[in-house]
Amino acid sequence: MTADGSRLRPQDLLRVTAHHPGDAVLLAVSGEVDLLSAPVLEAEVAAALAATPKLLVIDLTEVSFLASIGITALLNARRAAGAGTGVRVVAPEDGVVARTLRLTGLHETLAVVATRADALA
Repeated sequence: MTADGSRLRPQDLLRVTAHHPGDAVLLAVSGEVDLLSAPVLEAEVAAALAATPKLLVIDLTEVSFLASIGITALLNARRAAGAGTGVRVVAPEDGVVARTLRLTGLHETLAVVATRADALA
């Protein structure tokens, strides 16, 4: 519930914006990825992968919280991409997301890089 008594919607917690640089799809994610909002990310990933891009970049630079369900969504994205689509995750080295992914041992598995430029290179 919000301060005015209305219910929180997933879109209130998480915003995903798709960009199409070249043969890639870049999903710029901002907010919190938790149990309520993870389906928003999963839906955007599915829509991006439907176009079969060569590269899917999930930019988590503006994510302030990544719950375990968010990590599962990232792993599912990698799995759903198959062999034809590369997946990279952007998480600045000094941020909470990169720290979380390093602690879970998934930093390399998810091909985490520090910047969008690194992801698109």
